[in-house]
Amino acid sequence: MSSYEENYLNLRPQSLCKMCGRCCKVVTTSTPYPKLLEMFENGYEPAVDFLSIFEPFKSVEDARKADAGVVDNIIALLKEDGNYNEDELTFYTCKYLQEDNKCSNYENRPKLCRHCPSTPWSIVPPGCGFEGWLFWRREEDKQKIRRAKEELLELKLLRKKTKSPESLKRIDIVEQKIQKNIDAYKKYGSELW
Repeated sequence: MSSYEENYLNLRPQSLCKMCGRCCKVVTTSTPYPKLLEMFENGYEPAVDFLSIFEPFKSVEDARKADAGVVDNIIALLKEDGNYNEDELTFYTCKYLQEDNKCSNYENRPKLCRHCPSTPWSIVPPGCGFEGWLFWRREEDKQKIRRAKEELLELKLLRKKTKSPESLKRIDIVEQKIQKNIDAYKKYGSELW
């Protein structure tokens, strides 16, 4: 059975990439820089990969000088989602990006780069070739969560009609599984879908 990431990556039309280099010029992560350094020191592979290619800008203003559109887009989306904390936000740039926006380490780039954008919820630069495709993938996720919420409502109705302790126990198990799936999207606002 394939993982979600494998299914997503296999479906992602790489031909949409415009090779503009903007996703390498200015990026951020949801993990604050001090925590990322700690993870790096503990050998956590994604942190090691990230910090092996990305260097932090000294300030948000320095990142803005590199690409104000990307910085402002990320900040606006984080504010919109209620996840903006200026003290925990660090922007990074790839040390392998050349002036022509090509990668000087392309053949040896880590999975992190090969898989970008890694989820439908990735924040991409304005005008990125993946924007439309990511939008539709997010809408598919939202529809899946809406269906799961409908299933929860149906289970609540079934619970009212059920008297068997064994059946109620099975309903509890199914409800927990569905709720866990919904909660996995909470950071993206699933409670509002």
